[in-house]
Amino acid sequence: MQAYYPEGILTDTPENSELTSSLAGLEYAMANRKLVEGRAILCDEDLTLHIDFGACRGIMPADEVLLRRNDEARKDIAVISRVGKPLSAVVTGFEKRGGETVALLSRRLAQEDCRREYLSALRPGDLIRARVTHLEPFGAFLDIGCGIVSLLTVDCISVSRISHPCDRLWVGMDLTVAVKSIDPLSGRIYTTLRELLGTWQENAARFSVGQTVTGILRSVEPYGIFVELAPNLAGLAEPHSEKHAAELRAQIGRGAAVYIKNILPERMKIKLVLIDTGFPPPRPKELSYFIDLPETAHLSDWTFSPPESQKQIKTDFDICI
Repeated sequence: MQAYYPEGILTDTPENSELTSSLAGLEYAMANRKLVEGRAILCDEDLTLHIDFGACRGIMPADEVLLRRNDEARKDIAVISRVGKPLSAVVTGFEKRGGETVALLSRRLAQEDCRREYLSALRPGDLIRARVTHLEPFGAFLDIGCGIVSLLTVDCISVSRISHPCDRLWVGMDLTVAVKSIDPLSGRIYTTLRELLGTWQENAARFSVGQTVTGILRSVEPYGIFVELAPNLAGLAEPHSEKHAAELRAQIGRGAAVYIKNILPERMKIKLVLIDTGFPPPRPKELSYFIDLPETAHLSDWTFSPPESQKQIKTDFDICI
């Protein structure tokens, strides 16, 4: 059972509320090495974070904010940027400041515990919870436990091609992802999402020939126009002319209404006819997972392609170990 979570998930739980609502609760957390979570409300001139627990104040010195490797210098922006955000920490002691008792906190030690007791046991194919913290053109950064970061590269977000992670994800979004690989030298964990979003058959089963549906215009290629019907499924339409194709390039990322002309599993292709384009795309929504998350802790392999397709798209997690 997962014991360490992305920051913010534990904040409003009954256990965290009980631990942080009194000095006695925080003393118990220290004695039993329990994680506590609170929101940083201030970074003072000494780069010390102040955490609001309600019952008392938590103090986190700058050097206790982030787990650093031997060759990494402290980055002050990493401390400042935590203001307003929830933090996971362990209580290391108490002291009197200005007539009040404050709890001394360490996020660094919480991250050490998380890495030693949880992340070090993970293997490729394991499913874990994550929260999106930052988006870049090349991928999404995920908190996979106590603020420890994993990279989800853009090609692992879905089979259907996207130009930027923001086409699918947003900051603060909670995800379940699979461990893709682990760097043996640094211990950095890389993750993947596409294997959880359904095979070609599972996605295509939602559609029928003769339907007219909405999708998102994703790319315009010399051989056709890709319209995303689902995160792991795109169809191909033909432009009416070269001029039409040039006009469509300016509408990438916009909505498209398409008629489903044919579904060809042996070619892993859905043929579409463009009906209309240029309207706002469907609103981003929570992803649909095609596996039973509560009952599935690990994937050994995954095959996207239908059996009759000559082209096979697979992931074998066991060879990544």
